[in-house]
Amino acid sequence: MSPKRAIHNKKTSGRRTGPVSHRRPNVFIRLLQHLPGWAWWTGGVAVVAVYIYFFYYIFVGPFGFRWRALYGDVSYPEGYEIHGIDISHHQGRIDWQLLREKGLINKSPIRFVMIKATEGASRVDENFKDNFFQSREYGFTRGAYHFYSVYSSAEKQADFFIRHVKLENGDLPPVLDVEHKPKNQTDEDFAESVLKWLDIVEKHYGVKPIIYTYYKFKLRYLSSPLFDSYPYWIAHYYVDELEYDGPWKFWQHTDAGRLPGIKGHVDFNIYNGSYYDLRKMTIGAREQIGEEAYTD
Repeated sequence: MSPKRAIHNKKTSGRRTGPVSHRRPNVFIRLLQHLPGWAWWTGGVAVVAVYIYFFYYIFVGPFGFRWRALYGDVSYPEGYEIHGIDISHHQGRIDWQLLREKGLINKSPIRFVMIKATEGASRVDENFKDNFFQSREYGFTRGAYHFYSVYSSAEKQADFFIRHVKLENGDLPPVLDVEHKPKNQTDEDFAESVLKWLDIVEKHYGVKPIIYTYYKFKLRYLSSPLFDSYPYWIAHYYVDELEYDGPWKFWQHTDAGRLPGIKGHVDFNIYNGSYYDLRKMTIGAREQIGEEAYTD
């Protein structure tokens, strides 16, 4: 082979000598190419709508409120001065001295502490005894609550709470935390069971118990006028104003609070009234402040 021929073969050896083939686009691309103009507009609007929804959900709506509360600042209801917290073993061991000295909610001192005592007919909160003692020792108005179980009778649960909770003068009335209805009970039977617990506990302590629940649960299951005479502690998170129209005493407005002396998050609450009104709610208030002042 001549040198010229060899050079020519080197230059052309990497070239395609046959006809050039064009790969056809896949089915999805071909489908997009044939979409009419209105379909493109509709898709664009849908994408924008989805974007707006997620923006609202994450940054503006209830989830956004919780996200901002957990990683930013907690929003406080306007127009309320009496603040408190509720605690259980989930808060671990509390530094009560630090909480007393540095604990402020919206620049206001903590006035009351609600403490989980019992659940069902067999469980005492592992930190109840210490929390209940320390809260009074450090000058907080304290209360104790029972978490209502769907697995045992109202009578057994009421008796269990009474055996383990010794309320004293100056304590808030006992609290029933009711958030679930047994599946095997009708709405009427469930309401009667709740009333049974309230009646047994009221007779023992001589004061009407407080009912804690979510406002939608109250409207769904506890809307009978028979419940209207009980003080109501409402749970409604991530809203600037309470939507419930009925009378209420306490509002648990967030579960994302932070305080010195408590590791992790803690629930923040407000009382719907003055500190004097709060003290009038306590057991033995008539004897402590006098009958005339009590009825003012």
